[in-house]
Amino acid sequence: MDLLQRNETLRDNSVWNFNGKVDYIDQWFLMKTPLPLVFVTASYLSFVLKVGPKLMESKKPFKLTTLITIYNILQVAYSCALLYIGYNLISTYGLLSSSCLMEAEDSKWNVTTGIYYYFFAKVTELLDTVFFVLRKKYNQVTFLHIYHHTLMMWATWISLKYEPSYGTIFLGTLNSFVHIIMYSYYALSAFPELSKYLWWKKYITMMQLIQFLCIIVQAGASQFFSGCPPSYTLLTTIMFNAALFIYLFGKFYINSYRKTQKSNIKKTSSGNCVMPINTKVD
Repeated sequence: MDLLQRNETLRDNSVWNFNGKVDYIDQWFLMKTPLPLVFVTASYLSFVLKVGPKLMESKKPFKLTTLITIYNILQVAYSCALLYIGYNLISTYGLLSSSCLMEAEDSKWNVTTGIYYYFFAKVTELLDTVFFVLRKKYNQVTFLHIYHHTLMMWATWISLKYEPSYGTIFLGTLNSFVHIIMYSYYALSAFPELSKYLWWKKYITMMQLIQFLCIIVQAGASQFFSGCPPSYTLLTTIMFNAALFIYLFGKFYINSYRKTQKSNIKKTSSGNCVMPINTKVD
């Protein structure tokens, strides 16, 4: 009997045992162990960095207009659903809950399911990069893009598995709102004839920067005013990555819009010196 109990103890403490903080979460799709997510991540990285570009070397870019339009519309619809879920949670429990919601079964279920739906969105969003590769839009397969998608998926999984926290609901809700705008833009940009109406692309990046600032403020406030503040590990992870994203997205914004704008102004000024008066500029 002692030997049996010892074996059970060893099995419970095994490196292959990935019991989470909440029992029922372990039964959800992709949540029992990290191994399926390791496989998804390895497949994703190998395809977008090596296999995909190699396969596309001798092929013309796929247009995928219909597929991408459907995909983006579905992402908009799913982001709207996430925004609705997050809004209901925040309107019910407050921006900074005064009590620990993870102690009551009803509120714990509401919080964990909301985080899980958000996690599932992060998995599906890996297709963004796959479509870039198939369309040979390699300039969009940047470190920022790949790091952002990979990190958000893993960070949400780890948080849900080992520290489901109401404090992350604001992050997911705000991010879902930004994604509604972003995927709406992607859906419209699939049609070249609409390109002249899509002057607002740079404002999406500005929204993302504001989003990260809001996340830092809310995460810091939750540490002092929440009834169940996140651990220092979770808080540090949120703060560090939000700050890193501000730097990376800020650098992207400057390189993509500020420098381009200055370059265009210089070209226009230079061109005006030699351009005939009657020359037509399209």
